[in-house]
Parts: sequence; C-alpha cells; structure tokens
Amino acid sequence: MESQTETTGRQPVQNVRRDHALKLITAVVQRGKADPPVQAALHAGAPGATIVFGRGQGVRERLGVLGLAIQPEKEVIFIVVEEQLLDRVLTAMVRAGDLDQHGVGFVYVTPVERTVGLLQIAEPAESRDEPRGRLSFLRRRGA
Repeated sequence: MESQTETTGRQPVQNVRRDHALKLITAVVQRGKADPPVQAALHAGAPGATIVFGRGQGVRERLGVLGLAIQPEKEVIFIVVEEQLLDRVLTAMVRAGDLDQHGVGFVYVTPVERTVGLLQIAEPAESRDEPRGRLSFLRRRGA
C-alpha cells in the first residue's frame, strides 16, 4: 500500500486525533430557539458549539394552509463532547430547549472517529468570564 505522500504528493495531515471517546451532539430546533440549549450545554461543561441555519420540510409542513408546503427555517446545533460529559450535556440541552416535546426539535448523538484542530479546554464552562447571550460564545476573548 502506498503512503499518502507517494500517491498525492502531499504530506500526511499532522496532529490527527483518533479518539473514540468523543461524541457529536446534533440538535435541530426552530429558528431563534438555539440559545437556551446551547447555553445549558456550555454551563454543563461543553467546550463550545456551532450553530448553522437550515430549512426543513416534513409531514407537519405539508399540512399548512390549503395543503401548501411551509418551509420553516431551523437552527442546527453541533457540539463535540468527551463521552463522560455526554449524559450531563445532553440532559441539560433537552431540558433547556424542551426537546422532549413533540414538534419542538430533535437531538441525536453520533460517534466521532477523528478530529483535526479540536482544542482542549482546560477550564470548565462555569468559570469562564465570558458574556452570555445569543451567540456570545463566538466572541473573541478580550474583544
């Protein structure tokens, strides 16, 4: 078997972390409803979160006025946590966002096989001196 350097002419990626103890929590919520679950996750020990905007369509949306399709906007939350934090972070997110209620959103967990560039945070979320509020976790320290 040829090495990556021989077949592509590029050096292999350095600092690849193969870690089966990491999990990806993905939550899909109504637009404007991502802040409570994200804040709860950060308070429960999650190192950070990524939110992207999306558009969903399903059975509920097809049952709109006169049977026309409604295409609601969604927010998708991605959080990578170590396995020992999974239950605490997931429970906090579900409670804060009422994700156990039908029609509010849903959440699922997948294993993370490899990461590149994932930073380890030494201090727990409770001790951070960052402002709270909508997407405050995206602000740079000292900014």
